[in-house]
Amino acid sequence: MNIIKGDKIKVLSGKDRGKTGKVTKAIPTEGKVVVEKVNVVKKHKKAKGGAPGERISLELPINVSNTQLICSKCKKPTRVGKKKVGGKMVRICKKCEAEI
Repeated sequence: MNIIKGDKIKVLSGKDRGKTGKVTKAIPTEGKVVVEKVNVVKKHKKAKGGAPGERISLELPINVSNTQLICSKCKKPTRVGKKKVGGKMVRICKKCEAEI
């Protein structure tokens, strides 16, 4: 999985298609990411022990295949490549060849 926490991404498909946001949580074992203000649902919490019931907004995970990384240099959605620099693997933008 080439997308990590803190990356800026664009959603390619689904109900939030075209939206951009920052990754708040990456779940590599499931191949999913949680993005701020994307895939937001309302959950109803039942009243318990004198506390009132309420509606909570949750950001649910989306599949990483439905997202594309936005390059910090060229500001365009791009595929991610990897290159060895100084004995260390780094992610690069496939469009402008810049380090991500």
